[in-house]
Amino acid sequence: MEKEKKPSQVLWVQSAGFLAVIAVCMIDELTGLTALIMGNQPYITDFKSTILKALLILAVWLLVTGSTRRLLERTQYLESFMRVCAWCRRIEHKGQFMSLEEFFQQVFDTPTSHGICQECLEKTKAAIERSRQGQKQPERQQGEAPAGA
Repeated sequence: MEKEKKPSQVLWVQSAGFLAVIAVCMIDELTGLTALIMGNQPYITDFKSTILKALLILAVWLLVTGSTRRLLERTQYLESFMRVCAWCRRIEHKGQFMSLEEFFQQVFDTPTSHGICQECLEKTKAAIERSRQGQKQPERQQGEAPAGA
């Protein structure tokens, strides 16, 4: 259908953001950017703390990316459902509702024909027979009281 969306674009942007944060941490460590801005303080320029921060950011990135991917797949699955009007049974395609026959013609280029399934045929025959049975009951003469009155 038309609603095919690639969740990978969202994941790429999200991943790029996390990788940018990791890169800034590494650039800070290599260039001493924090020391230039805040002065030469030993607790700020500790290489081990920068690596620990980068690993923590990487772990958060993995968790967020995994959950985002699952949510996007679920959303894509739910959006892929074909919408059918509950009242008239027409199908939505490209923003407009159309009959099943029109849908098959437009989407699948398949002409349709009509028939009757065995179950509906049996129900229809039974309804016709009940209707005939109802008409065959003896008709009353005018002014005649119904039996048992």
